[in-house]
Amino acid sequence: MEHSTQPSNPRLAFRPNYPEFDIHQGLSWIANEADWIGLRFVQEHTHNRSVRNQHPDQNSIKLERGVMVEAMVEGQIAYAGTSDISKQGIREASRRAVHLAKASADIKVFGFSTQQRPPNRGRFVGPRLHGLDSLALSEFTGKLIEACRHLQASDKIVNVIAETVLVESHHQYISTSGADIDQQFLLVSGNFSATAKDGAAIQRRSLNGPVANCSQSGLEYFDFEALFSDCERVAQQALELLYAENCPCETLDLILASDQMLLQIHESIGHPLELDRILGDERNYAGWSFIKPQDFGHLRYGTDLMNVSFDPSLSGEFACYGFDDCGNPATREYLIKNGLLVRGLGSLESQARSGIPGVANFRASGWNRAPVDRMANINLEPGSSNLDAMVAAVTRGVYMESNISWSIDDYRNKFQFGCEYARLIEDGRFTKVLKNPNYRGVTVPFWNSLKMVGGPDEFRQFGTAYCGKGEPNQMIRVGHASPPCLFTQVEVFGGGQ
Repeated sequence: MEHSTQPSNPRLAFRPNYPEFDIHQGLSWIANEADWIGLRFVQEHTHNRSVRNQHPDQNSIKLERGVMVEAMVEGQIAYAGTSDISKQGIREASRRAVHLAKASADIKVFGFSTQQRPPNRGRFVGPRLHGLDSLALSEFTGKLIEACRHLQASDKIVNVIAETVLVESHHQYISTSGADIDQQFLLVSGNFSATAKDGAAIQRRSLNGPVANCSQSGLEYFDFEALFSDCERVAQQALELLYAENCPCETLDLILASDQMLLQIHESIGHPLELDRILGDERNYAGWSFIKPQDFGHLRYGTDLMNVSFDPSLSGEFACYGFDDCGNPATREYLIKNGLLVRGLGSLESQARSGIPGVANFRASGWNRAPVDRMANINLEPGSSNLDAMVAAVTRGVYMESNISWSIDDYRNKFQFGCEYARLIEDGRFTKVLKNPNYRGVTVPFWNSLKMVGGPDEFRQFGTAYCGKGEPNQMIRVGHASPPCLFTQVEVFGGGQ
């Protein structure tokens, strides 16, 4: 439901009144209806604040909350969700879940037990220094208007956007086997962009791409003076792109900035390593994977410089958490070590089915979705190089920033990605600005062309709130961190090629 009535001079943290929910009482109403029962309560306040061309565009708060009941009968698990969190509503959801579990028990794919639903207990509170109650809505909106002023640096800038989404999220999970977990998150994302036009030429430039600026933090995320400076840079680059040459169509060395590495990691590492895809659960909707079960421990995914971790513990990254949605504690694990594939992105359920080691990544996008295998924070670990050394090592190549388009086949194997902004590299130095830069490749050969990886000083965290998977679709939050990286002999091309 939307709420637009607010007190005078409200804080960003304004909330409507609603009754509290006692999850332990809720479980007591249904605890004896199946061999095992789990109850997951999710409540989220989503604050949308945006300014377009220095005028407030959106100012809304949405409250969403409900309960997912999970029932296990004869080794079969089924779910039923409800936004009616009364005694009657929860009992009705429980009856539906138990009925589905009983009806499908004779044709189950795998016989599960409470080993896949550990009785862990704990609490996790995401990092924050300044909550949403630390700033008035009018002051925050004023800062977004000021960001638009810095973006609108020329009369050739025809449209500017400064928008943020602030989410206060509370998750509780308990079960009849003793699980009792409480997790709270404050999630911040933003989009700051400028569109430039001169005659028929139109170019759009944004700060790190339209969906990459995501963090788990409080309002300290917004260093407004630094943001205003970044907005001026974005505007100038949008103007530069109007008159830039198209990216050449050649096989060249390629340097990807950290904000583009987000997309490269997401599509060519994250999704293909999800074990439910490898097991075949996703084939009719989002595709499966080129990875086979026997590849774990054997496939040379990339060069020795390629070290990729699953790390929900990295403070401030968009998908950090303490436990996944079956109560499994989240720990840092290597997925790829020195180029060798060693572990999959599979929950306790998928690990039991496949026999492949996995991680704590059983995640649902909300109260009305059943958890599935989802990536969380997937990071390319820092190396020992830096961007200056990479540029100096290139005779002819292209440097690309900020994803703008993506395409990858159903096996997560062949891909083609586009960026907003690029620079030509000639004889070890940056020369021309290039527009409409794109590149394409095949996952394993591409990662085996990895030549240099930036160090810890250039390691940057990004994320997206729009990772889609599952039927019905689930849009979930993921994080990716990486330094810039150099790849050799990659096919690059300009617009329309």
